[in-house]
Amino acid sequence: MREKNNIFKHLDWWLAGSYIALVVMGLLSVYAAVFDPDHADIFDMSQRYGKQVIWMGTSLFLIFVILMIDMKFFTSFAYYIYGLWLILLLIVLVFGTVVAGSQSWIEMGGFRFQPSEFAKFATGLALAKYLSDIQLDLKEPKQLLKAALIIILPALMIFLQNDTGSALVFSAFILVLYREGFSGNFLIIGVVLVFVFVLTLLIGKWAMLAAIAVIFILLFALMRKARKNILNLIGIFLLSGLFIFSIDFVFENVLQAHQKNRIDVLLGKTTDYHGVGYNVHQSMIAIGSGGIAGKGFLQGTQTKYNFVPEQSTDFIFCTVGEEWGFLGSAVVLLLFTFLLIRIIIVAERQRSAFSRIYGYAVASVLFFHIAINISMTIGLAPVIGIPLPFFSYGGSSLWSFTILLFIFIKMDSYRFELL
Repeated sequence: MREKNNIFKHLDWWLAGSYIALVVMGLLSVYAAVFDPDHADIFDMSQRYGKQVIWMGTSLFLIFVILMIDMKFFTSFAYYIYGLWLILLLIVLVFGTVVAGSQSWIEMGGFRFQPSEFAKFATGLALAKYLSDIQLDLKEPKQLLKAALIIILPALMIFLQNDTGSALVFSAFILVLYREGFSGNFLIIGVVLVFVFVLTLLIGKWAMLAAIAVIFILLFALMRKARKNILNLIGIFLLSGLFIFSIDFVFENVLQAHQKNRIDVLLGKTTDYHGVGYNVHQSMIAIGSGGIAGKGFLQGTQTKYNFVPEQSTDFIFCTVGEEWGFLGSAVVLLLFTFLLIRIIIVAERQRSAFSRIYGYAVASVLFFHIAINISMTIGLAPVIGIPLPFFSYGGSSLWSFTILLFIFIKMDSYRFELL
């Protein structure tokens, strides 16, 4: 049995150690990104790095609280926690404070936080509760719909706050469904749809429709089975056409001007180094200038002279690339990779389905943030404004990722008590 007075017993120190290493490296990156020689003390509360130290200290307190809580709390109150954050997301829609064009913050006096960041761990708990409560068959439409609604509800509310980037993060939970039996064919279909989406934006709707028509004609001419399923082919072609025209409609009538411009720049349709493409262009210059070994700590010129906007938040990785170079960036990427692989290994050793599913939710959310954020800084993904876990400046970001990870570490520490 567990020693009740030892909350650190059975903790996975590989995960905890990875967290500590990433948070410390993140603090050093924030310090370098906004370094002010007149306020060189890292504990200076007038600077962002001083405030980040406070967020780190309060994160340690959150870790202690989580480790003190009984494991049954998370299983028993998963839906209540999820419901609480849905209410907070609704409050934000009505009374939220607008920051950088998104009405996604709750402000009380001098303190403000972003509920959408915390909604990720709440959704992970609710999804784990639902999928583990009964023997699910995700091929059943009703059960799949209920699981999908758990994911879609917070994502939709966040999207209405004009925070598209945070809303897109919830698509990562599809990977959790896949691990629990969701058909891999849907993932293949999803990849194909993304491919069609990109090609449609590149070559235009009519050219894309013509290309698909040629493919279907070739299938009909060369495959005997296709001839027997002519009606199915026609139906798929019509659905493909509908999807293509919907892409054009959404791009022209739903997306905002800056979002369209970012996609055009990403796809190479336009070049705008002084406007929409400025952030990414400067970020790539900063990372490239770091070379193999980097310019050295606090020696980044792109960083020091504020060429890269949001360099302590969304574009924090460009500071890593410039000052630590390829080798330092590789170390950071390897550490993130180790963290993700370790989470999956620990998830697979769980005796509780709830813990396993939540573990995969943690890995999926972290993977999405890491992959998209770093891809943003090197021009491989559109700028959607999501932080790099444990690195980007901000209390809401650091707290939410700390809670997300350490709830799972707490769950894992209980695995020996389950038969």
